[in-house]
Amino acid sequence: MENTLRDETAIEEKRKDKIPYEHYKSLLKDLDPQTVAKNSTCPYDEEGRFFTATLMGTPYKVAYPQGDVTDMDGQDFDNYKLKTMILRYLINAKGIKATGENIAYRDVSGGNIYYPCFEGRCLKRFAFTFNYNLEGLKKAMAILGAEPQSIGDLSWRFEVINNMFMTVILWIGDDEFPPEAQILFDANFPSAFSAEDMAVMGDIFI
Repeated sequence: MENTLRDETAIEEKRKDKIPYEHYKSLLKDLDPQTVAKNSTCPYDEEGRFFTATLMGTPYKVAYPQGDVTDMDGQDFDNYKLKTMILRYLINAKGIKATGENIAYRDVSGGNIYYPCFEGRCLKRFAFTFNYNLEGLKKAMAILGAEPQSIGDLSWRFEVINNMFMTVILWIGDDEFPPEAQILFDANFPSAFSAEDMAVMGDIFI
């Protein structure tokens, strides 16, 4: 009974996640593909009629004008949050280059409102997940080609999606103090993503 309820809940969550995905698919078709490619730095293949967006080091194919997001072999998958974030980036990117300057989540418009969600969903989860799996974190950062930083006990800067960078920081916990984490965003992030989007991107990373 418990497993059945859990399965039904998961199905319902995926159904809800699919609604915004279908919405943004319908918006992409109204945009000029060359303008989208320029603003997002996601290459557009004229012959194949698709964009290539790279999220967390993995390339994805976005069909134009249909808006379907698949892997590079054209195989579908059901991570609708990830698909929606890719589409939102293609639609909203304004061609603003990465600045190299970091901003905190609270610095973003609406960040104070969503901060409790961001703190629980991203910061605490990141801290407690990787505090006990430091080698796993280092391996993941190496796969992403992340650049080590000199903040906290461990920190890296990496490209989340084309031209959009994130910095993750971990202060390792011990018997006296719990672990702490911070996630910073390049100052160009709000040009393409809302505060709510940024919380989702942090969630996708973890």
